[in-house]
Parts: sequence; C-alpha cells; structure tokens
Amino acid sequence: KDYVSQGHVERISELCELMAESMNLHDKQTRNLVLLSKVHDIGKIGVPDEILNKPAKLTKNEYEKMKLHVKTGYNIASRSRELVTIASLILHHHEHWDGTGYPDSLKEHEIHLECRILAIVDAFDAMTNDRPYHKGMSIEEALNEIESCAGTQFDPSLARHFVKNMRLSWAKTLEELNAPKHPDAPDSSEAHS
Repeated sequence: KDYVSQGHVERISELCELMAESMNLHDKQTRNLVLLSKVHDIGKIGVPDEILNKPAKLTKNEYEKMKLHVKTGYNIASRSRELVTIASLILHHHEHWDGTGYPDSLKEHEIHLECRILAIVDAFDAMTNDRPYHKGMSIEEALNEIESCAGTQFDPSLARHFVKNMRLSWAKTLEELNAPKHPDAPDSSEAHS
C-alpha cells in the first residue's frame, strides 16, 4: 500500500534471514521472523493513504491513527490460519527496548526476540531508503544511528551484532540485492537445456 512496492519487504526479509543465520536461531524462530518481516505492516491497510504518503511530519492525531496499524494487523493475523502464530509479533513490532514503544510499552526481554530483531532491520531499511517524508541516508549514517539508539529503542546486544555484521559483510549483500539488473541480462529463473 505504501513503500512495499519499492523492495522494502525483500530487503528486510533478506536481512532478517542473515540475522537468524548468524545468531543460530532455531527453525521455528527463523520461520516466524521471516514471515513477520513480510507481513508486519499488514495493518497499514486500515491507515488512510494521505497519512501513509504524507511528505511531512505527522500531526499528533495522524500519528495516533498510524499507531493503530499494529492492532489492525493483530486482528487480521488472529483470524488467519497462516498468520495466527505470529499475531502477537505483529502487535508488538513497534515496542522499544526502554519501554517507550507501542501499543503495550513492553521493555527489554518482555519483547519477543523476533520483534527486537525486526525493529533494528526495519529501522535500518527506513533510514537508508527514500520515503515520502525523507531522503535515504548512507549505510554508515544509519549504522551510527542504530548504535546511538542501542539501549533505548533497540536491544543493545542485537544492535551491536547487526552493526558489526553489516560493516563486515552484509552491506555488500544488500548492495547486490539492490543492484539494478542489466536489461539484456538473461533472467536467472530461465533454465537452459
């Protein structure tokens, strides 16, 4: 409905998979994390387009309407056989390590691990890509911001883990994922006989 068509879901799914692999998460957590990365904003279906695409800061009233997307997403997921197992993850994906997030002001380890991981990955993607309300910043600027928010918005140990791995190797993977494909290049899905 908003920036999903610009590759947001693909980028954060890839980064969530890298986080899961590097942390040796068990299969169920990995599956839940990747599924969460793909549908965490499903509740935005109920947010008016003029709020989603507003090119300026939201008013207090608009922000309150935007925050409702987690409850809408929870309600949708709770009624879906395929998503019911991650309904509470959708509800809590905007909780902050220090308890200042929403909707339930959960803090630290009260927040599901999958939500703590997604919070970092989602914020990183939001910072490094253009949105109606801001121009994307460099990877290094975003990593510095994640470091500065470790212990407040983000789980400090997960933030350190993400930043370290991004600087060591993941940035290259992300650049390859975002690289424009040459128009004459064969489609990799085509099989040759």
